[in-house]
Amino acid sequence: MSLHTLEERENMKNYHIANIPGDGVGKEVAREAVKILKAAADKFGFGISFDEYDWSCDYYLKHGEMGPENVLDLLKDTDAIFLGCIGDAAKVPDHISLLLLLQIRKGFDQYVNLRPIQLYPGVETPLRTATPETVDMMVVRENTEGEYAAVGGLFMPDTPEGFAAQTGIFTRKGCERVMRYAFEIARKRKKLGDKDPVGLVTNCTKSNALNYSMVFWDSVFGKIAGEYPDIKTNMALVDAITMWFVKNPQSFDVIVASNLFGDIITDLGSMLQGGMGIAAGANINPERRFPSMFEPIHGSAPKYEGKNIVNPIASIESARMMLDHIGEEDAAADVQKAVKNVLVAKEVRTKDLGGRNSTPEVGDAIVKEFLAL
Repeated sequence: MSLHTLEERENMKNYHIANIPGDGVGKEVAREAVKILKAAADKFGFGISFDEYDWSCDYYLKHGEMGPENVLDLLKDTDAIFLGCIGDAAKVPDHISLLLLLQIRKGFDQYVNLRPIQLYPGVETPLRTATPETVDMMVVRENTEGEYAAVGGLFMPDTPEGFAAQTGIFTRKGCERVMRYAFEIARKRKKLGDKDPVGLVTNCTKSNALNYSMVFWDSVFGKIAGEYPDIKTNMALVDAITMWFVKNPQSFDVIVASNLFGDIITDLGSMLQGGMGIAAGANINPERRFPSMFEPIHGSAPKYEGKNIVNPIASIESARMMLDHIGEEDAAADVQKAVKNVLVAKEVRTKDLGGRNSTPEVGDAIVKEFLAL
């Protein structure tokens, strides 16, 4: 039943969301994301509508492509995109299925991949250094170029003389804009307090070995850092970051990383926060010229498809990030409170967190808590 009058509903904001459940458990977690978004719309007085698309590996088997030629045209007028999971290697090789995700990220210039790493009370992790007091960081990953620029080729690959070339592309514009975004996030978070420095940005690099791309990356970082005298900076080699994530997670605030390095360290970060079932992500076009896309960072887990046992919190947290991005900050804050409260209570949780509840049962519990706030 609607919580708002007809007059209120006629004057409310309306959001148009594209929903791409994708492969494997994607349909199950997408359903829970839609559920919390609808509850948020009803509680906070805005309208929301969904267009669902069946682009997936099954779509590829039928049509020979992961989506139609006009994928971007179909999505471009939406306010945001929710993506469940893409990939099922038993049906389609991963380097082909990933093309849909990369097409959207690059086509809509979603050059920021934003991944919060925060351990909520009530969640256990394999690492004794990880506590709710020590784990609270944000990884800003460059999302459209770098090592995933898809520049290269194969020469006679099936012969003894065969070779492969893969070229990383690091443009000044690409480096500057993602780094500047990281500094702005640190300024907004104010993890170090209200006085200078208010935040810390760590440059994730590997310039001791990658003597062109990462040396260039470091030089651009130094330039951008000079524009933010209120933000503290440091540098850590990507291999060292994996060690420091485990040993001293409390020493991180915002980390800015290239496409490949950001991809790797956020999987480690997910274990700091309790597992992939909690880890959310966003692909952001900061200028809002194009829609941004929100997705849990876990894979499609085809072996669990249809069992309704996967943790939906990563998808619900991704929906929370969507709410924040489209301007419904109060709704986003309540979603986060609801997730925290359900986790602290330890009464309803999926198998990965030591419970026995199903995917929809956890989603329902969070919606119930959200509406009660």
